[in-house]
Amino acid sequence: MTTLIIFTHPKLEASKVNKYWLQQLEKYPDQYTIHTLYDKYPDGKIDVVAEQKLLLQHEIVVLQFPVFWFSSPPLLKKWLDDVFVPGFSHGENGYQLEGKKFALAVTAGIQMNDYSVYGRYKYTMEQVLTPFVATFLYCKIDYRSYFAFYGHETPTDASPTDENSVNEEELQQSASDYLHFLESL
Repeated sequence: MTTLIIFTHPKLEASKVNKYWLQQLEKYPDQYTIHTLYDKYPDGKIDVVAEQKLLLQHEIVVLQFPVFWFSSPPLLKKWLDDVFVPGFSHGENGYQLEGKKFALAVTAGIQMNDYSVYGRYKYTMEQVLTPFVATFLYCKIDYRSYFAFYGHETPTDASPTDENSVNEEELQQSASDYLHFLESL
């Protein structure tokens, strides 16, 4: 059975890391089903029944996205709001995702040490991702963990999501680490 990657990035053409990760995942079509929300729903109108069916067809689901303003891209939030409804993900006749393995794969333009109680932003990545974990727990989903790639932002950087300073070796290592993470799920 393949792992479903729910990929959400509103500006993939500007991404270096997420684009590279997708290219690596595409080499293994028997292992990974890549579902790109911004390609599938450019108008934001989500086919809830199709999305629920897709989730039910996979035992492992990974939400892959860049951290935007310490949250997810807006389409991923809308997807969760539309797809995770009573009677499907929770509530009476719900919990259809119970026991399914879910994980997160995120990229952040901010340096890893800034994601700490002593860092510039005072919150860890675990704390930033808490709404996802709480959602999974509420729906009785088996949350496995997260994989994160941290960028090279410095206090003088103009863009907090700058991935352009990532070199080829870092890209390859991040993709290799990501694939190992996925295999461990």
